[in-house]
Amino acid sequence: MSEGKPRKIEQRKPRFATSSEIELKPYYTPADVAADPDRDVGQPGEFPYTRGVQPTMYRGRFWTMRQYAGYASAAESNRRYRFLLDQGQTGLSVAFDLPTQIGYDADDPIAAGEVGKVGVSISSMRDMELLFDQIPLNKVSTSMTINAPASVLLAMYIAVGKQQGVAPKELRGTIQNDILKEYIARGTYIFPPQPAMRLITDIFRYCTQEVPHWNTISISGYHIREAGSTAVQEVAFTLANAIAYVEAALKAGLNIDDFAGQLSFFFNAHNNFLEEVAKFRAARRLWARLMRDRFGAQKPNSLKLRFHTQTGGSTLTAQQPENNVIRVTLQALAAVMGGTQSLHTNSRDEALWLPTEESVRIALRTQQVIAYESGVADTIDPFAGSYVIESLTDEIEKQACAYIDRIDLLGGALKAIEAGYIQGEIGDAAYAYQRAVERGEEIVVGMNQFQVQEEVHLQRQKIDPSIESEQKRRLAKLRAGRDNAKVSELRTQLENAARGSDNLMPYIVACVENDVTLGEVCNTLRGVFGEYHASAGI
Repeated sequence: MSEGKPRKIEQRKPRFATSSEIELKPYYTPADVAADPDRDVGQPGEFPYTRGVQPTMYRGRFWTMRQYAGYASAAESNRRYRFLLDQGQTGLSVAFDLPTQIGYDADDPIAAGEVGKVGVSISSMRDMELLFDQIPLNKVSTSMTINAPASVLLAMYIAVGKQQGVAPKELRGTIQNDILKEYIARGTYIFPPQPAMRLITDIFRYCTQEVPHWNTISISGYHIREAGSTAVQEVAFTLANAIAYVEAALKAGLNIDDFAGQLSFFFNAHNNFLEEVAKFRAARRLWARLMRDRFGAQKPNSLKLRFHTQTGGSTLTAQQPENNVIRVTLQALAAVMGGTQSLHTNSRDEALWLPTEESVRIALRTQQVIAYESGVADTIDPFAGSYVIESLTDEIEKQACAYIDRIDLLGGALKAIEAGYIQGEIGDAAYAYQRAVERGEEIVVGMNQFQVQEEVHLQRQKIDPSIESEQKRRLAKLRAGRDNAKVSELRTQLENAARGSDNLMPYIVACVENDVTLGEVCNTLRGVFGEYHASAGI
């Protein structure tokens, strides 16, 4: 790499504010935190869980080190998972390709050119078997980042567990299953909101009875933040979506304390270290109060906001990619200081291509160094009592509450999404940040300041283009060898159930166990529910 001549830096007034435009004082004193009578720091493992959801936190066990991975075929992703487990990873996190995320088989014309490109291609239970080959599902917890077809992938996971001799009641893991943020920020939806919400509440009810240790939803602020929101908006919009899911479940006749303990959350970790630590603490406290005071939840597990964190993909730069290791370290440390239950650390080359084994090893080692060498996990909530952290925690909670009140006035999260309110707020924040970067008010090291002339000499991860043809061949063989009369019968049963009010999960489990493909299940439901098409906007 050639260093070149660094660009001259102009003198300018620094911005002393967080991403949420919370003004920072030169220093903080006890007076900055003593004035709020509603502030309750409490003890770890006790309401309102500001200091953590467990009384021992990382003194009892470290967070789950769950690196997000998946690419190409199920066999190749399986090799990556076993590599990560051999390197000390403690949980799996599955990335699916785009056709899988929107409910199409690899041989569907709409999937052409996308099979295995941004995640693993899963079209049938046979793919799922390969994905978890030699990985005992009773010993590893698995997170699956899947939303619109979450019911189908969960059914496949349950079926593979049964094949391994693992009962559904022994399975541990999470499906993202968060469709509202898809309408807001990400776009991998299939069905209109009402039937999509029905599928989610069907999963809640089914797992309460059949898969009690499974987290039935991971309500995601991550993608909201990646779309350009502030930290306050990330908390507010995530919890507003969570309120909508709870209300939908209650309307479907579920008892709050029967399903609330299986709700989980997914947050982003960005670069403003102090704000990020405070954000996690504020989200925990606000959720506990909402569940107790708004919904009347009684069980402690119903009040606990348990969350996974991923470091900020949108903060990574293609310029000087080695700087991303530093960014990820700061972000991971903020997540740990904020009390996360599991963590994914991004790789240095993700702004360029899919990460290589060397890059994911460095990312995992970042977590391990924090856990085993830094000492920050030796005591619980190390920043508790810090005047600035407590003040920021209070302010983030206050501003997030104001957003939730506004969303309530609009009729709830779904109405706010349909009105474009949430998308508009995120869009405004993203635009303001981009303008600040372009004006040099926000410094991105190596991109708009401290540039060098460089050539990147990192190894590149490449996807074999034959993956798509191989997946098509496997699907053709599957369809030729299965009981197609049984497949037709099961699809008819699923269609009739979708037209009625039965819980759809048992029908979907029966389908995948008899080699009905992902696309066939989703197309059956499309025939009943239709597809969602976002309104055009500017």
